Amino acid sequence: MQCSPMGFANGCRRLIVALAFVWMVACAGSGGSLSDLLASASGEGNVVSGLKQALEVGTRNAVDLTSRENGYLDNPLIRIRLPGALDKMASGLRVVGFGAQVDELEVAMNRAAEQAAGEATDVFWQGIRQMTFSDAVGILNGGDPAATEYFERTTRDTLRARFEPIVSEKMDAVGVVQSFDQLVGRYEAIPFTQKPSLDLRGYVTDKSLDGLFAILGEEERKIRTDPAARVTPLLQQVFGK
Repeated sequence: MQCSPMGFANGCRRLIVALAFVWMVACAGSGGSLSDLLASASGEGNVVSGLKQALEVGTRNAVDLTSRENGYLDNPLIRIRLPGALDKMASGLRVVGFGAQVDELEVAMNRAAEQAAGEATDVFWQGIRQMTFSDAVGILNGGDPAATEYFERTTRDTLRARFEPIVSEKMDAVGVVQSFDQLVGRYEAIPFTQKPSLDLRGYVTDKSLDGLFAILGEEERKIRTDPAARVTPLLQQVFGK
């Protein structure tokens, strides 16, 4: 069967009218109205916008807190300490008078993490831009760790790739590797000891990321639970309910 252009246009109009009628019946059956539906759509838009704004605020705060001087070093929650694999070496070196050098190594590891943390902002915001509506709903309804878990899932690999060369460069610049090699050499000079095996660069990179996500989790919790942390009207509207 062939349709003329006029017949096709008339058919489209009838289809649109029919769909509109079905939609109105559905609204009436649910007690809703066109204004209610529009308000709901606007509300959902505000929710998503508010959530993305919260994530921008939270990630910015997390990066600011970790990338400043002593951001890792003075925060017991995220301070990077010598790994357990080096406990024996550290204890042995302290016994023979190299405690200060062990402490300097720990300080240098934290300095490298602080200098790398500033790289996270762009990666986090890319994750926010790529967020879908279903992601946003899941985060909003998921409780305190949901946003942090989203970022862990979607950005950690990218962040690690960005952090690793920076951590490595900063470790060289602040003398982490040199200090570590010197301490290992002094430890090996102690009778009956074995050289510890450790990927120090990988360890500091992973601990840098662990600390960043830990602070991001704290910032997320504040926005969800503390009215003072909702610093814009949209945040107050979405999270103040």
